[in-house]
Amino acid sequence: MESNENNNARGALIVLEGLDRSGKTSQCRRLHSRLVEQGIPIELWRFPDRKTCVGQMISSYLANKSQLDDQTVHLLLVLTVGRKGFPYFMSLMESKLKSGTTLIVDRYSYSGVAFSSAKGLDIEWCKAPERGLLAPDLVVYLDISPEKAAERGGYGGERYEQLEFQREVSQQYQILRDGTWKIIDVCLPVEDIEKQLRELVLDCITTCQRGKGDIGSANSLFSARNRHWANLQFIEKK
Repeated sequence: MESNENNNARGALIVLEGLDRSGKTSQCRRLHSRLVEQGIPIELWRFPDRKTCVGQMISSYLANKSQLDDQTVHLLLVLTVGRKGFPYFMSLMESKLKSGTTLIVDRYSYSGVAFSSAKGLDIEWCKAPERGLLAPDLVVYLDISPEKAAERGGYGGERYEQLEFQREVSQQYQILRDGTWKIIDVCLPVEDIEKQLRELVLDCITTCQRGKGDIGSANSLFSARNRHWANLQFIEKK
C-alpha cells in the first residue's frame, strides 16, 4: 500500500449492509483480520453498538425481552452512533479517517432506515435524524434472498428474523440502493465472496490514500444529486 505522504491522503469509510444472516459480521471480521495482517491501519466498528447503555436496550428489544414502540426503537438506533453524543462521534470518525485509519463498518444508517421503514414508518421521517453523518466511500451490499437467509443456521433467534418482515426490509433496501453501491452475491462460495470484497475494499483504500475528495464531501454518495437520500450529507468545515 502507498505511504501517507499526500496531504490529502486519508482512510476510507467502508460500510457493509444486508439482510439479517447475510454474513455481514463474519465478513467484516475476516476482512479486518486480513487487512491488519497486511499492515493497513484499520478499525472495525459495528452498529448498533450493543456494549453501550442504549445498545443494551436495543439488544434486549431484539431478543424479545422487552417492548418498545417503533419510533422509539428507531431513535435509539440513531443514538447508538456515539455514546458521548453525535458531535463527539462525528469528530472521532473524521479524525480517524484524516489520520489515515480506514473504518470498516458493520451496518450504518441504511440499516436503521430500512428496518424502521419496513415496519411502516415514513421513510423520510426515518432519514431525518441521520442528517450530518459522513457519507461512506464504499457501500457493499451482501445480497441474499430472504428465503435463502431463512435457511441459514441460527435464523429466528431475534425479533426481526422473520421471513415476511425480511422481505419488507429487502424492498426498503432496494429503495435506498443506488448505482454507487457494490453488490456481492453471498450464495457464492465463501472464498469467492471474500476475494470480491477484499478487491473492492483495497481499491477504495488505495484511492483514498491518493487523496480522493474530502471526507463525506458534498460531491460524495449522499449529495443533492442522490435522489434517494438527498438530505444526508456532510459538508467539511472550512
